[in-house]
Amino acid sequence: MDKNIYDQIAKEISSDESPVGIDAKKTHIIIIEKLMQIEERLSQLEKKMQ
Repeated sequence: MDKNIYDQIAKEISSDESPVGIDAKKTHIIIIEKLMQIEERLSQLEKKMQ
C-alpha cells in the first residue's frame, strides 16, 4: 500500500480516547462503505457480462 494512503487512513481512524488507538465505529463504517462500493461495481460487471 502506498505510504501516503496508509498514513491518510491511519490519521482518519485514529483515536486518542480508544484503548487500541482507533475509532472502531469509524473504522467499521469505512470498511462497510468500501464493501458496498465493491458490491455495486461487481453488480455492474455482472450485468455487462450477461
